[in-house]
Amino acid sequence: MSETAVKTGHPKGLWVLFGTEMWERFNFYGMRAILTLFLVNSLMMKEEEASLIYGGFLGLCYLTPMLGGFIADRFFGNRNCILLGGLMMAIGQFLLFTSASVFGTNLSLANTLMWSALGIIIFGNGFFKPNISSMVGSLYPKQEKTKLDTAFTIFYMGINLGAFLGQTICPYLGDEVVNGVQNVHAFKWGFLAASIAMLIGTLVFYVLKNKYVVTPEGKPLGGLPKYNDTADYEEGESQSAVFSTKSLIGAVVAFVILFFAFRFLLDGDNFIKTIIYPIIYASGLTLAGLIVSDSSLTKVERDRIFVIYIVGFFIIFFWAAFEQAGSSLTFIAANQTDRTFMFGWQMPASMVQVFNGIFVFGFALPFSILWDKLRANGREPLSTVKQAIGLGLIALSYFIIAYNVKDLGNSGLLAIKWLILLYLIQTFAELCLSPIGLSLVGKLSPKRFASLLFGVFFLSNAAGYALSGTLGSIMPATGDKFLKAEKLGIDLQGVLDKTITPTTEQLSILEVNQISPTNPVFAGFEIHNLFEFFMVFVVLTGVAALILFALTPVIKKMMHGIR
Repeated sequence: MSETAVKTGHPKGLWVLFGTEMWERFNFYGMRAILTLFLVNSLMMKEEEASLIYGGFLGLCYLTPMLGGFIADRFFGNRNCILLGGLMMAIGQFLLFTSASVFGTNLSLANTLMWSALGIIIFGNGFFKPNISSMVGSLYPKQEKTKLDTAFTIFYMGINLGAFLGQTICPYLGDEVVNGVQNVHAFKWGFLAASIAMLIGTLVFYVLKNKYVVTPEGKPLGGLPKYNDTADYEEGESQSAVFSTKSLIGAVVAFVILFFAFRFLLDGDNFIKTIIYPIIYASGLTLAGLIVSDSSLTKVERDRIFVIYIVGFFIIFFWAAFEQAGSSLTFIAANQTDRTFMFGWQMPASMVQVFNGIFVFGFALPFSILWDKLRANGREPLSTVKQAIGLGLIALSYFIIAYNVKDLGNSGLLAIKWLILLYLIQTFAELCLSPIGLSLVGKLSPKRFASLLFGVFFLSNAAGYALSGTLGSIMPATGDKFLKAEKLGIDLQGVLDKTITPTTEQLSILEVNQISPTNPVFAGFEIHNLFEFFMVFVVLTGVAALILFALTPVIKKMMHGIR
């Protein structure tokens, strides 16, 4: 065994990437935990608008990896892109800190800084995300690719340890409620902690990359493309893509057509919904089509790429449901949940998400051991079966929560234990789906498309996050809205049921207090209450699980021997 390996049989470089990703996820998830509350409480946005921004932001964070993957493969290499992305994200978080420091005296400047910060973080994440995932796969020579499921599960523990730290420390510092009133000036400290964490992660990678992030022979991984080792290519495998002028022009035309088609379907006057979301959806489909137009692809390579696309499509519905954590579930935790925890402590609403990180860190290794034992006995499920199970579990989690909010009415409080149970079940779903998906891309990708196909895979996340923003924006009024309307002398339930016609003055009062006078509508159906809202997720993920499971025999053939 080489000196770069440890007792587990995994390269030491895996632990360097583990640590780097851990700090990056501290930065990202810590900011994510308090972002929507900052937008609503400090920048005075409606919850619907904050949900759309949240979904658009996350979607773009997983759209830009295709750009970062392309630049790494062609120009800068994985290492340089990871360093560049880390520094950009640290700067973006510092700008959020500045925005949260000045909004009280200059709201316009605070908004400008907020949009600038989100833009920088989006591109920083695009450089960072696909390249660090690609490097995990590159650590293992082709004869050791069977270790990738376990390696990515270990790597996923780093992601969720970082998420746990970020979702604990940033809300503790930034989400402060005093006598039932949100301290709108505290959010800045959470953003500052996120910035510092990203700087630490970037420094860890910079210091340790040359010693540990290497091949078994000690050659650096992820350098400039022209210096990359070609020994790991299969015999006869092409080392560069071949795109014709016709296919490139066709991709541009397809993007334009798809953009306007999605813009027509996503009717509305919100910039995020009518511009950003169509860009995300159109980009994913266009890039997917461009890659399979490569004339150097063999039939086996093309079939395997189509498997990545099929899996990516179903993952959209998983992330659309899972990423309610930072929007609708956070608002429900803040507005209609009894968050009394041990010894009478009131847990901050943004910290409730931390249970996902705790559970992933606690159960990732057992899941890894489970897959290893099943594999050793020849009983390991196909990757797509694991992912269908994950979708089914997330449907179950929302089915349980739907029935526990059914009888809350306008003033009842949801017990925090039900949100904890939801995060536990969704953690099991995540462990069946997300690290397995990353491993599958690593196994199925032609090497010349490795980083770019990770970018494409993250585009399914992007589409899921965009859909999560749309779904989060249809959350009906929660208990705090009814209480606030009652204090203002307005029967909100009567207004929503259309049994009362509000006056112009009452409509103005509701607008000022960020209360919608109408129920949201999704796919032509009016959402009257939280039960109906959560059942939307049960149907979407449940149906997706059944279809993916039914497609497994076809997918197995298209994988050509890879499990």
